[in-house]
Amino acid sequence: MIDAALLPMQRAVLAGPAQGLAARGVGADQVTLVGFALGLLALPALWAGLWPLALVLILLNRLADGLDGAIARIVGPTDRGAFLDIALDFLFYALVPLGFALADPARNALPAAVLIAAFVGTGSSFLAFASIAAKRGLQAGAYPAKGIYYLGGLTEGAETIAVFVAMCLWPAAFPALALLFAAACLLTTLSRWLIGWRAFSER
Repeated sequence: MIDAALLPMQRAVLAGPAQGLAARGVGADQVTLVGFALGLLALPALWAGLWPLALVLILLNRLADGLDGAIARIVGPTDRGAFLDIALDFLFYALVPLGFALADPARNALPAAVLIAAFVGTGSSFLAFASIAAKRGLQAGAYPAKGIYYLGGLTEGAETIAVFVAMCLWPAAFPALALLFAAACLLTTLSRWLIGWRAFSER
């Protein structure tokens, strides 16, 4: 919901580090893969109940997710980079609730399953819209530099990370946070279905 508003600030903050990495020959895909590896490490950290470590790994993953795009804008974006970015992001998002489920199956497994199912809804509606939009040559005005059509909604990247941070800070509240965010994701999915229904009408 607020990703577009945060984008100018994010780009300003990351421009310097991205210039430095690009000057040293670090590519966007390398940063994407390192960030994903850090995100993978959050899973065992959550499983073990190491909440501060998990939080740091989640934030480093998100930092890498911003840096890879900043580097790509400097050296030139690629289709492979756009593919890696979205494919690995969606898996990372599912791993976080999975980690909480493994940490305490009795309390967290069902809310985690509901949240992962909600992520399937937001992710599938996002990608389905993007694939048809690409076929029709549409571009998202709010995100012109994105590798694929970026359809916003109530729950975008900023809101997801805010919830993950809250979960790590207050792990006992995971069930309530997961169910509340799943409900918000459902609203996002429904809104995207409606947008797609209207945008791709054959009239």
